[in-house]
Amino acid sequence: MDMVAAVVAGEGLGRVCALAAEAVGAPVAVVVPRLGAYVSGGLDVDVTPLRAYVEARLRGRPAPVPGSVQLEIPIESGGDTVGAALVLGAVGAEAPELMHAVSVAVLTELAMVDARLEVEENLRGSFLEQLRTGGVGASGDDVVRRAARFGCDLSRGAVALCAEPAGERVRHLVALVSDEVPEALAQLAEDGRVYGLVPPAEGDADAAASATVLARRVASRLRAHGSVGLSSFFAEPAALNRALEEAALVLDVVRLGGAPGAGDVGDGTYRLLFRVLASHPEEVRSFYEDTIAPLARYDEQYGSDLVATLAAWFEHDCSTVATAAAIFVHRHTVAYRLDRVKELSGLDPLRSEDRERLGLGLKAGRVIAPSRDG
Repeated sequence: MDMVAAVVAGEGLGRVCALAAEAVGAPVAVVVPRLGAYVSGGLDVDVTPLRAYVEARLRGRPAPVPGSVQLEIPIESGGDTVGAALVLGAVGAEAPELMHAVSVAVLTELAMVDARLEVEENLRGSFLEQLRTGGVGASGDDVVRRAARFGCDLSRGAVALCAEPAGERVRHLVALVSDEVPEALAQLAEDGRVYGLVPPAEGDADAAASATVLARRVASRLRAHGSVGLSSFFAEPAALNRALEEAALVLDVVRLGGAPGAGDVGDGTYRLLFRVLASHPEEVRSFYEDTIAPLARYDEQYGSDLVATLAAWFEHDCSTVATAAAIFVHRHTVAYRLDRVKELSGLDPLRSEDRERLGLGLKAGRVIAPSRDG
């Protein structure tokens, strides 16, 4: 088992290919997408078509066998095919048996890689958990230094994410984050959610725009597997614990159907509200009580739609006619409901100052909805 010994000694799959080539008397290549593509040393072989062929086969797509491939041994792990060992030349009848030793060596390499990743994932998770709970330290330098150990540069800030999977494949979400943005940090927390930090791309002058674009790209992939909340961009590393808290709050709102935008805090008013909620929740709740809460209680008691009508009125540029068409009522009904809003809240939707307070109150209601219902 010289090939397995080579792997254990850290000599890599290139050395495995060289030993296999010596044993079978022909060039050998190993293609495992998770690990890369390797070929026996000293050969000028383009591995690109070999890799494309194996990846197509793994995805169940038809693909012509490259002309150089004379023997193919699937590499299987846990019932799944994860790659292939390829012989690139004529060989004898004993070659298939010899090539199975390559498969064993590759599986050993995979097991070692998985073990390293598990240790690293636990360390990453420990770091993010401590950051969430304030255990990293007040200094931004501490945050940057510890994140750098995992190849993540938080010196220019980050966007936080919080995702809640819809199925059983929770750890798959962590892998998706790393796959989309390798420099990002992600962890599975005890509450069953995945938390992460997405830094800006190296070299991008606009750190906020860069991190936001990358985070939204990650969120787009994660939404196929569950709900996602994104924070706004936090430039100060010492404030990233609040970014994680903000992302969790956004996720709560997303799950209740009151998400701003695409599940992030792109709107400036929402950004302000989420940050105030994180630090002074009583202020946001008090503002809601002074504006929208009387309408919500009236709706609940009498089965009316004052809050929904007011929200629709804002969404249609405060046009009574457009609102009436959107909610399928007469425009006089909309006008009557707006009068009831004025009576119950003491705020006149037709006055600029009062209108701003009512609009902010609606947003505050969406932000604090999880805590109201809980």
